[in-house]
Amino acid sequence: MAFISPSRRLRRTPFSDGVEAAGVKAYTVYNRMLLPTVFESVEADYHHLKNHVQVWDVSVERQVELRGPDAARLMQMLTPRDLRGMLPGRCFYVPIVDETGGMLNDPVAVKLAEDRWWISIADSDLLLWVKGIANGYRLDVLVDEPDVSPLAVQGPKADELMVRIFGETIRDVKFFRFGLFEFEGRELVVARSGYSKQGGFEIYVEGADLGMPLWNALFAAGEDLQVRAGCPNAIERIEGGLLSYGNDMTDDNTPHECGLGRFCDTQTAIGCIGRDALLRVAKEGPVQQVRAIAIDGDPVPGSDRAWPLFASGRRVGQITSAAWSPDYHTNVSIGMVRMTHWDTGTELEVETPDGMRRATVQPGFWI
Repeated sequence: MAFISPSRRLRRTPFSDGVEAAGVKAYTVYNRMLLPTVFESVEADYHHLKNHVQVWDVSVERQVELRGPDAARLMQMLTPRDLRGMLPGRCFYVPIVDETGGMLNDPVAVKLAEDRWWISIADSDLLLWVKGIANGYRLDVLVDEPDVSPLAVQGPKADELMVRIFGETIRDVKFFRFGLFEFEGRELVVARSGYSKQGGFEIYVEGADLGMPLWNALFAAGEDLQVRAGCPNAIERIEGGLLSYGNDMTDDNTPHECGLGRFCDTQTAIGCIGRDALLRVAKEGPVQQVRAIAIDGDPVPGSDRAWPLFASGRRVGQITSAAWSPDYHTNVSIGMVRMTHWDTGTELEVETPDGMRRATVQPGFWI
């Protein structure tokens, strides 16, 4: 097995000391930072997430900050989602597209004020694209990466743990909204959001020096709640249909192909750079789209590549993420399937690393 050589280009996070002390077993590289992927085991982590509460170092969700008089205009140029009715205190899931309508990222936009936004990004160099747009259009806006590192608290006991740190009013924060809460004399943005379907919060820790004090406080307060260090779980995210940029979609895919058409207000999102291209896509409809697919047989092996999907010997798509689900007793997966074969119940074949398997298009995702 080959290992990644350490380098200053591969950045640690404000929580790395805590992650290592908690016994992290594997990482991936995400936005040139370390993202934990396994603690006890993927399956053990999965069961714990569904039953208790976990603290995740998701500092890799870097923020692109827009600040200045043209911040809102720039934000609307980046996405086909109509942001005109978005108020400060809200978080919106926003497809970010290029001039062809291709997906560049699928972040959460956090509106701090009319003239100040954070874009909490997935894994891509979005900062460079946003800087280029701002400078090319000579907008009056500062685009930068602030010293903000998200820490997620996820799982059914998340509310109880967060109350012990931030007080009872944390329960009043609605889904995809945020509030300002004090920790050690500093105000932090805390949103009810996260990359799981188990519920929880994301704490936008502004200032690296606050990282380990907050990490330690959460673990001290949650001992009786069986709090553990965790990370986005491959099984749980596939069950819930949470797409992974770079895995399940790339800039070759439009939001409509990714099942994100409901986040595209192409008729009204005036100013979006990819609007004209997406208007054509919306009119004609996508020729392929993301689907939930069950794969027969024993647990599938892990893989670092897509698996071709076939129907009667003809390729009709690919599986982009797959895992064995202990709760649903099948291999759950996310695939991109051509329109001729995406209907519920359609039987396909998938070429896995250990041979051909039968696969069936599902009516929806499992969670």
